[in-house]
Amino acid sequence: MSSWFKRIKQGISTTTSEKKEAPDGLWHKCPNCKKTTTVKDLKEHYYVCDKCNYHNRINSAEYFEIIFDNKEFEELFSNIYPTDFLGFKDLKPYTERLKDAQKKSGLTDAMRVGSGKVLGNDLVVACMDFGFIGGSMGSVVGEKIARSIDYCIANRKPLMIISKSGGARMMESAFSLMQMAKTSAKLTQLADAKLPFISLMTDPTTGGVTASYAMLGDLNIAEPGALIGFAGPRIIKETIKKDLPAGFQSAEFLLEHGFLDFIMDRKELKTRLATVLSLFKN
Repeated sequence: MSSWFKRIKQGISTTTSEKKEAPDGLWHKCPNCKKTTTVKDLKEHYYVCDKCNYHNRINSAEYFEIIFDNKEFEELFSNIYPTDFLGFKDLKPYTERLKDAQKKSGLTDAMRVGSGKVLGNDLVVACMDFGFIGGSMGSVVGEKIARSIDYCIANRKPLMIISKSGGARMMESAFSLMQMAKTSAKLTQLADAKLPFISLMTDPTTGGVTASYAMLGDLNIAEPGALIGFAGPRIIKETIKKDLPAGFQSAEFLLEHGFLDFIMDRKELKTRLATVLSLFKN
């Protein structure tokens, strides 16, 4: 007998006004182990599952809160906005796609830059936001990295880029692909100035981002379980017609094969960053 029929038969009724519903955003289910926890507890654990250590995707606001002392930082280059150079249109015009992404995310583009201190050590952090068109790298992302490097050189500060991206932004075509060469050339200037560059790769770091600045760090580090690669596993499998090794393109796989210096748990991010920055000083 179905439950709704039992309720009617037994005279059970609940008015709409009396129904209790959990508010949106109160609970979180881990995508990996399916454990349910409150969003408050998840935030206190740095958005990392306390059962299986799964690192949930977070954006620049959360990273800046975790990294900078007293959650204080100066945001740089927030006045740079993307432009539709090509009049690009797929399912809808690129200008509309940009407006939708800006309205939904509250961001101007897929990267924010903050300058602050990490346990007393100066650091400039350029962080990508996956919520803005898949964290795609367009001309604004490249320009913000270029200006961040100029700022670091002028103020003698180290740079960290947190990558989280699906790759180059197709709607900007060659303007997007040009950022690969532009950012790589600017990082050479940072190296010539004897200033450190730390690249933190998070889930996912793919496409043109991996093929440029993400892999050019003086230290290349990643979060546990992050997907890092150029083309996706499915594309590679279809191309080479072979099954891929277990854990292919995971942070752990890349560490084992020498592409990463170490994997950094988000709970230890601030303290280990401070240690690294103090070592660079010496």
